[in-house]
Amino acid sequence: MTWINDNLGLIWEQLREHLYLAIVPVILGLIIAVPLGYVATRYSWLANPLVAFGGVLYSVPSIALFIVLPAVLGTKVLSTVNIIVALTIYTVSLLIRNVIDGLRSVPPDVRQSAIAVGYGGLHRVIAVDLPIAVPVIFTGLRVVTVANISMVSVGAVIGIGGLGELFTLGFQKDFLTPVVVGVVLSLALALLADLVLVLLQRVLTPWARVTAPVAEVA
Repeated sequence: MTWINDNLGLIWEQLREHLYLAIVPVILGLIIAVPLGYVATRYSWLANPLVAFGGVLYSVPSIALFIVLPAVLGTKVLSTVNIIVALTIYTVSLLIRNVIDGLRSVPPDVRQSAIAVGYGGLHRVIAVDLPIAVPVIFTGLRVVTVANISMVSVGAVIGIGGLGELFTLGFQKDFLTPVVVGVVLSLALALLADLVLVLLQRVLTPWARVTAPVAEVA
């Protein structure tokens, strides 16, 4: 407790950095994955190659990607851009399948009805297809958000890792407290992020809330 009280500033700084490095790639990945998923559903021959390519990208070890990206992007090794780009790649590779599956889950009769009342092209996708696809997309979004929160810590290998730097500090000093603090806060952050996404999904899909019928009194 003494170490925690003496290092609250450091802990808060690493927590904020961890949250920033984990959430920004999720937002960027979602922005990229949705248009790609739409194109893949419109041109169905693209779907399988995109999903397969995403699987290959996700199989690349995060440490290797963190180390290679500075040379590819021309950034400094300690630049946060490397972490954000790497996790954005992982986010897109995971989300692309969910976006495709979500858009494919829209019932054909619903789509035809939307077209019949004047919804066409991009307007229909935004107003009809995407809202119906939200539950499937959010399933992937929850997984990738928790995964990113976990993988940010690996960035400590190159000196940028949010709470992962507490792990490094603890191991270097052979002192367990920073490691425990880092683990507990990482778990708490993952749980909180998942809860926020669940609540956001409920807000975006009010029609999905099923109210149990009230039993009739005999």
